[in-house]
Amino acid sequence: MSRALIIRPSSLGDIVHALPIVHDIRRHRPDMAVDWVAEEAFAALVAMHRGVERVIPVALRRWRHRLLERATWREFATFRRALVRDHYDLVLDLQEQVKGALLAWLARGPVHGPDRASIREPAASLSYRHRYRIDPAQHLIDRCRQLAAAAFGYEPEGPPHFDLSPPPLLAAPETPYAVFVHASSRADKLWPEPHWRALITHFTQAGLAVLLPWGTSDEAECSTRLADGIPGAAVCARRDLPELAALLARAEVVCGVDTGLVHLAAALGAPTVALFVATDPRLAGVARASPHGRDLGGAGIVPAPPEVVASVGALLRTVPDC
Repeated sequence: MSRALIIRPSSLGDIVHALPIVHDIRRHRPDMAVDWVAEEAFAALVAMHRGVERVIPVALRRWRHRLLERATWREFATFRRALVRDHYDLVLDLQEQVKGALLAWLARGPVHGPDRASIREPAASLSYRHRYRIDPAQHLIDRCRQLAAAAFGYEPEGPPHFDLSPPPLLAAPETPYAVFVHASSRADKLWPEPHWRALITHFTQAGLAVLLPWGTSDEAECSTRLADGIPGAAVCARRDLPELAALLARAEVVCGVDTGLVHLAAALGAPTVALFVATDPRLAGVARASPHGRDLGGAGIVPAPPEVVASVGALLRTVPDC
């Protein structure tokens, strides 16, 4: 059997946008086994894809802060042994950064990637044996699919397929619920807290429970502030990534800023409204991922709560009951 390696270690949303290439590859090359290098925090996400045979975890984010520790170099040696275990017919670097190119260079197989005009960090393209011109001014889903198609020799067809299988939802809410994702690692992507309070109040009064996930202590404090005094709003218990995927997949609606969990919700087929305030939805919107996805706002354009309420209501009316 032929074997390919995908290099896309981070971030969460970008990995989600890259996942449809596995469906494409398996459709056109059913004899091809696909492995994937992912940051340890996101390895469980890639493992939920039915078409990925082996996930190779890497810990670049953690190692860079502990370069002088012996444990770091032991872990790196373990990672490298896993990386070179198999010879690959094709290594595809989707990271578009020097760190991705270095990981690809360590693997055993010819490396393919974007050319200098198509990549985020042009220096990375110097290490590729095969380079391809891909229009960078398009959605990341399409960039990834076109790059994979050029490398493997086929034409991408149809809508993106994510093929994710989340685990069963444990401790499911007893009532229909929405998930509101207010947090982001970038402060300029955040939606104002008074807007969130207005949105939460509207939907709890309409009969939905509103769940507020979090990942850091600061995000937990924000979730607590947003839920305070609003019956029907609740701060989620901390969950790992597969558990969050199960929660998102079964929500009546997911609404959130431009962040990984929102893109994951759209990939899982949940009705999803993404709020953009600092980035361009044409390059990363959820509408490209799902017919049940809607994008509001844009760079420098902050959607108002009534606009979000109207979009969520219209979306829910178009989603058929299962």
